[in-house]
Amino acid sequence: MVSFGGLARKLFGSSNERRVKGFRHRVDAINALEEEMKALSDDALKNQTVVLRQELADGKSLDDILVPAFATVREAAHRVLGMRPFDVQLIGGMILHENSIAEMKTGEGKTLVATLPVYLNALSGDGVHVVTVNDYLAKRDAEWMGRIYQFLGLTVGIIVHELNDEQRRAAYACDITYATNNELGFDYLRDNMKYDRKQMAQRGHNYAIVDEVDSILIDEARTPLIISGPLDDRSDLYTRIDAFIPNLTEEDYELDEKQRSATFTEVGTEKLERILSEAGLLKGAGLYDIENVAVVHHLNNALKAHKLFQRDKDYIVRGDDVVIIDEFTGRMMPGRRFSDGQHQALEAKEKVKIQPENQTLASITFQNYFRMYKKLAGMTGTASTEAEEFGNIYGLEVVEVPTNLPIQRIDEDDEVYRSFEEKFRAIVGEIRSARERNQPILVGTTSIEKSEILAELLKKEGMKDFQVLNARYHEQEAYIVSQAGVPGAVTIATNMAGRGTDIQLGGNVDMRIAHELGDLPEGEERSTREAAIRQDVQRLKQEALDAGGLYVLATERHESRRIDNQLRGRSGRQGDPGRSKFYLSLQDDLMRIFGSDRMEGMLQKLGLQEGEAIVHPWINKALERAQKKVEARNFDIRKNLLKYDDVMNDQRKVIFEQRLELMDAEDVQETATDMRHDVIDDMVAKYIPENAYAEQWDVTGLKTDVATYLNLDLPVDQWAAEEGIAEDDIRERLIEATEKSVAERTERFGPDVMRYVEKSVLLQTLDMLWREHLVNLDHLRSVIGFRGYAQRDPLQEYKQEAFELFQALLGNLRQAVTAQLMRVEVRREQPAQQPKVPEGKPHHVNATTGDDEFADDSGTPSAGSARNPDAPESWGHVGRNEPCPCGSGKKFKHCHGAFEQTA
Repeated sequence: MVSFGGLARKLFGSSNERRVKGFRHRVDAINALEEEMKALSDDALKNQTVVLRQELADGKSLDDILVPAFATVREAAHRVLGMRPFDVQLIGGMILHENSIAEMKTGEGKTLVATLPVYLNALSGDGVHVVTVNDYLAKRDAEWMGRIYQFLGLTVGIIVHELNDEQRRAAYACDITYATNNELGFDYLRDNMKYDRKQMAQRGHNYAIVDEVDSILIDEARTPLIISGPLDDRSDLYTRIDAFIPNLTEEDYELDEKQRSATFTEVGTEKLERILSEAGLLKGAGLYDIENVAVVHHLNNALKAHKLFQRDKDYIVRGDDVVIIDEFTGRMMPGRRFSDGQHQALEAKEKVKIQPENQTLASITFQNYFRMYKKLAGMTGTASTEAEEFGNIYGLEVVEVPTNLPIQRIDEDDEVYRSFEEKFRAIVGEIRSARERNQPILVGTTSIEKSEILAELLKKEGMKDFQVLNARYHEQEAYIVSQAGVPGAVTIATNMAGRGTDIQLGGNVDMRIAHELGDLPEGEERSTREAAIRQDVQRLKQEALDAGGLYVLATERHESRRIDNQLRGRSGRQGDPGRSKFYLSLQDDLMRIFGSDRMEGMLQKLGLQEGEAIVHPWINKALERAQKKVEARNFDIRKNLLKYDDVMNDQRKVIFEQRLELMDAEDVQETATDMRHDVIDDMVAKYIPENAYAEQWDVTGLKTDVATYLNLDLPVDQWAAEEGIAEDDIRERLIEATEKSVAERTERFGPDVMRYVEKSVLLQTLDMLWREHLVNLDHLRSVIGFRGYAQRDPLQEYKQEAFELFQALLGNLRQAVTAQLMRVEVRREQPAQQPKVPEGKPHHVNATTGDDEFADDSGTPSAGSARNPDAPESWGHVGRNEPCPCGSGKKFKHCHGAFEQTA
């Protein structure tokens, strides 16, 4: 029976089909211009950029010039690269121009599609960012597609890790900039740590197209980008707090070993309040008052260190170091440290030297970074399963673009076995039979470990001619992927998402020519050999087609349907035949977590023998439901994280906008004056309460604060003793005395120097307090969840207390700036220099593996000029992934860094 929804779709088409149909009239208009564009000379075609820019200047919108712009790019691509975008690629380009996500199957030419909206939007001159998942793809795409842009008179820049500030500024100044998501985010954070607008690299966030948008905006967005630096030494505080924990009894705390959490009971809290009060560490009346956030955080870490972490099980003490033991492998992990002060708490417990804690200097999530763009778009082969998240968080609609040719791939039902061993035996047998019929096969695994297990099994079976892809992002890897469609090829890949290279049946002819002919000069020999390679690839393609096309064999289902679809989509490109099949066992993570006991019982009842598999569409549906549950849970986690980060993001925007205003201002004298007056108003209000008698005034406190914040020794006590004096009179006298002191200082140093000093002090103090504020927010975040036990919403509590902390930051800023400016002295012999931007180390934790992707990096582009290649003693600290300063062209870890390790 057909549902009403199904009937409506049959009559009117789905919303996606209607949306795609809406672009057809523009496609027809672009096609109508094709002959006209072909007739243009190269110079006339290049001049189209000048013509279109003039039309924009005359008041036309980007939408008005879309048709001629797309027609121009189509003709330029054909002339420069020999590639003519299909009609469906034009539709993909229009979707990207309209702030949406174009879902295009693998092999449909997403890289070329991006050139259409990129060119159109770059005509405005405001800059376009094309975002890739790794440096290799950023370089490849910029050089490959850059030929089209440069032919049309646009400039192209590339941002990769090893660039210095000047090179970054030049790349961002280009019409089109290719960069990775990490580099863009870190450059934004670094820019907002600079002290001069001219030092900043980025020039705004106009329009971005994100390649592999699901990988970047969903998978990688689970963890924030962080720049951190060493914190002031707090070893004394760790030691003092650690001394309190042994005094606690079992009634003072509760442990949950399963959740690895420890909390103080009401009895324990009261006991600690007494102890802390006697030690002078408690501010206010209660332990959980907002002023004590940092102390509570330290107490929680100390309690965990003593009651949850066991020596020689969770860690060992080796010399003066606390070394973590990996809970899964039992191996020591030197160099790795527990975060958030937990490692320092263990060092205090073990009475070894406490290493300095790292402080967050700046941080942002990808969600909040990419939402800054005026226009955002994305492309991928698999986005529809996450359409709700893209819509809710980024306001992006997912539109499926039809394939250029119908999909011929056969997707078979899953085969389910009882154990790993049975499953892998079946997989090895299937690989052997595919190889016998000369069919190219791509085997997808979920981890490096499993790909190595499978490789060992294949070797034992006598199959040695296969490729294993574990590492990522290298030209060699790209070549291996490009040749995975050769008949009989067996390629085992851990992760096919974001590899960015097409698997073409018979092999990729261009990559094979580049690989085999290398630097062979143009001439008759090269032409002959190129022709032979092209002929060979055509022959191999026909063989692969006859064998049934690419066979994608997956060894497990991922917790996300999207990742499975990415792998499956590698087969059946551009109308080619293909086949896909998933092999599962009841011991797989997904099966184990979602009801394997019942399924195993059912399979035993059905009389499933060892080595036999069950194949049924119902199992596919059950697994899909399980995957949907996991996806929904992960979405909820990301949504919740974002709610907390949005609180910080609102504050971050205020601080960063304030910094820009201060940097752009000719002078900040007025701001500094307003701050002084606010400090005086606060002092008077604090020590001279409204409508209070003179004898109720706290004159001593006022005199102390005047000396502390205004650096003035004024006869406040004599003023207060005068007959009929009011609080306004006191305020006026304080302002008058302060302004007189400032005027004398300005005259002594000179107005220009004073203006420079005011701006420097304001910016540096704002930065220092913002960093302290980030630490406080981190600490608050780690303990706010406990409010749920008191039936209070932790998020609302976090918003309220974060706002109070921000208010305190602004109050502290006024006081700190005023106190510093009232004491500042200038030594004329030293020329004024820009304040030094603190060196920070970037961090981004891979949400899947838990590893810091920048663990071995130095964190900042290296100052190569200060290093002598022949004198290693001049190199200082070299990041493991930095180019080796000796000039070999290798990474440090593969060159002199390797020698250090083995020495």
